[in-house]
Amino acid sequence: MAEASLVSSGEEPEERVIEAALRPKFLDEFVGQARVRRQLSLVLEASRLRGRTADHVLLSGPPGLGKTTLSMIIAAEMNAPLRISSGPAIQHAGDLAAILSSLTEGEVLFLDEIHRMSRPAEEMLYMAMEDFRVDIVVGKGAGATAIPLELPPFTLVGATTRAGLLPGPLRDRFGFTGHLEFYSVEELELVLRRSAGLLDLRVTSAGFAEVAGRSRGTPRIANRLLRRVRDWALVHGIAEIDARSAAAALDMYEVDAKGLDRLDRSVLTALATKFGGGPVGLSTLAIAVGEEPETVETVAEPYLVREGLVGRTPRGRIATPLAYAHLGLPVPAAAPFADSATLFGPGSEEGPEDASDAAL
Repeated sequence: MAEASLVSSGEEPEERVIEAALRPKFLDEFVGQARVRRQLSLVLEASRLRGRTADHVLLSGPPGLGKTTLSMIIAAEMNAPLRISSGPAIQHAGDLAAILSSLTEGEVLFLDEIHRMSRPAEEMLYMAMEDFRVDIVVGKGAGATAIPLELPPFTLVGATTRAGLLPGPLRDRFGFTGHLEFYSVEELELVLRRSAGLLDLRVTSAGFAEVAGRSRGTPRIANRLLRRVRDWALVHGIAEIDARSAAAALDMYEVDAKGLDRLDRSVLTALATKFGGGPVGLSTLAIAVGEEPETVETVAEPYLVREGLVGRTPRGRIATPLAYAHLGLPVPAAAPFADSATLFGPGSEEGPEDASDAAL
């Protein structure tokens, strides 16, 4: 079982209460995502002027960027109640019918990870979104009867980290689609300043920059790191957190200057030293670092690839020159990335099918 990571974008149960207190309540308080914020503001304002419920909204993007927060903001801006559920929790059409039939007029229904909803529930959702009606099938076989059930107008807010997995008919029924991007360091500093004010912390500008630079472009991670720095400062009797204090705290938690944690560095080190830079298959690499392949692929690899530290090729994962520079190691003469055309070549997205895995 993988150990908890301080820079993972998932939320532990004990973190949720604190995280909820730091969430902005209205669009004016939401930091970053300026394009999506402007577009969403226009959609909501037009709905208010027409006196109707807002169009259905689809929010996509990596975890921790604010999809759940924006769903809460949509409900607050429309002065409507919010119902929260998730795709994995809806495995039967009856589960969705029970939720839909209990909605009130104008209510906002938030479905997280909507791409993981079952196919029968998806097909029921088509009619509910378009006609505000569902057909409840009673009985089986030739004696089955469909009973139409009218629904009050509602707004569905769907969130997904894998927009490509949504079927076209479902995706097309959303009136507005917003894709959330990773935050810049400057935007994360604004997020941290707001959070520090709510937590009553004194932090210098350099301290904010230090934490933001290690937050992997994700507000959820930035807030989590800020709380760990707060703990460190409290224990060490430091009243004002500067860059040196923030760096010392995060170094203790094994989060380096680039935002890499123990698992990230283990993957890089294994690639660069044990396998000579690669290419190496996902399963082989996971065994080398003592983790499950899924953990390496979903937790460590996305950020390493995004930062240009790891490349995915048809033959497996390779360490790039940036990886060697970050680890302070010399670049080997027979580097696997010498032919840059193969770094992200055809088939590079199919890591588990690497030739080195097949050789196991």
